[in-house]
Amino acid sequence: APLDSASWSNRLPPRWPKPSLLVIFGCVLTAGFFVHGLLISNLTPDRVLRGVQGLGMFIAQAFPPSTNRFGSILAAIVETFEMGLVGTVLGALLAFPLSVLVAHNTSPHPIVSNISRGIITFLRVIPDLVWGLLFITLVGFGPGAGILALTVDVTGFCTKFFAERIEEIEPGPVIALEAIGASRLAIIMGSIFPTTLPSFVASILFSLEGSVRSAAVLGLVGAGGIGTELTASMGLLRYDEAFMM
Repeated sequence: APLDSASWSNRLPPRWPKPSLLVIFGCVLTAGFFVHGLLISNLTPDRVLRGVQGLGMFIAQAFPPSTNRFGSILAAIVETFEMGLVGTVLGALLAFPLSVLVAHNTSPHPIVSNISRGIITFLRVIPDLVWGLLFITLVGFGPGAGILALTVDVTGFCTKFFAERIEEIEPGPVIALEAIGASRLAIIMGSIFPTTLPSFVASILFSLEGSVRSAAVLGLVGAGGIGTELTASMGLLRYDEAFMM
């Protein structure tokens, strides 16, 4: 017999499920932070207009860009890229074994997975600029501190995405290798790694893009790269050199 509209409505899932008190509290709290953030920004039209005028004065003093130090600027740019590249490669190499420990389907024990996940979370929540300041106290000013900071940052980022991708793989090939007595290392290298490699490469390339950008920022605190040159030029009011950078 055909079903009437009431019967169909009873079979359909609710379009708007009733939110829990925790969800409502989270939305209200987020809205409160948003409104408070707008208030403390103090972005009034008058202030923005004065800022545009100041930006116009900066451009007037910075144009045309100075090419007097083009050689040193180019060397700093290359150093910035190399910092990002080395930090990304080292971080990705560390991320792969850590992701095996973090992922639930490859970790030797749930306790190991939880501890590893906590360590990775700790690495990710600290900004790379703070890591740069810490490593400057360890190895001094220069690109070494920046590379170490980027390595830690990329390790936390890549481990999270690597572990999530490992947990999403189909269990069939793994079960098949386990059935013929393959070792854990053979399963990882023969089944898990080939399956997840495209996703890993995409995450590494995305990390490289962010690392090169972060390397320029790390130079602002003395960790080498173009940021160090930019800080010096801005501090000496050489806006034409800064504009060139």
